[in-house]
Amino acid sequence: MGEAIAVLSGKGGTGKTSICAAVATALSLQGHKVLCIDCDVGLRNLDISLGLSTQAALSFLDICQGSYSLTSLVPHPEFPTLYFLTAPMNRSIDQIDGEAFGQMVLQARNIFDYVFLDAPAGVDVGFRLAAAKADRILLVTGSDPAAIRDAEHTGQLLELMEKTNVRLVVNRISPRLVSSMDLTIDDVMDDAGLPLLGIVPEDHNVILAAAFGKPLLKHTKKGAAAAAVRIAKRIQGIPVEIDL
Repeated sequence: MGEAIAVLSGKGGTGKTSICAAVATALSLQGHKVLCIDCDVGLRNLDISLGLSTQAALSFLDICQGSYSLTSLVPHPEFPTLYFLTAPMNRSIDQIDGEAFGQMVLQARNIFDYVFLDAPAGVDVGFRLAAAKADRILLVTGSDPAAIRDAEHTGQLLELMEKTNVRLVVNRISPRLVSSMDLTIDDVMDDAGLPLLGIVPEDHNVILAAAFGKPLLKHTKKGAAAAAVRIAKRIQGIPVEIDL
């Protein structure tokens, strides 16, 4: 059975969705069958990071309601083992049936090696919906004090939900800024109270790739893209040095 991975953040602006798309793409390139589900009802944008903004896509509600099956999904045009479900447009998150969503995730785990749940920012209903169905959680944060505090608070909420397989991804790291702040990655881990899965540098190619309608790993192999590849390997249990 495959693994469901929720990608969460305690606040907006951490680059959570970009991380989700890049890591999922990297796992697909490494030979795995991967499904990405945009759980951000009302503010969906995972399709942009996946380079699918001009492509039609089924919503996860279409699957939950039985209108379509997971076997009818069309693969990504550039990555044949990568698939996508968008968030519904005509619903609020409160209208999503949690039990039906959970059944869909369970079915997906029988078909795919990895199922990524890109949750909305914050700790409301969408956060809990994705976290509750996840086997593993990637908590994305920045290195600024506010982001670290939010990550710490989010980690505590996940602990109350009895989620123990939580790993930290520190995104948009600027070595010069971190040095001027006299801050180390160990400091971020200590403050957030979570083990580290990876660090991702600040990289203008993330914005450029989205602007050109391309997945990050098709746009470049360096910077944030290379960091996503390293994170994907660690998810598989392959030891890779944590480095910018």
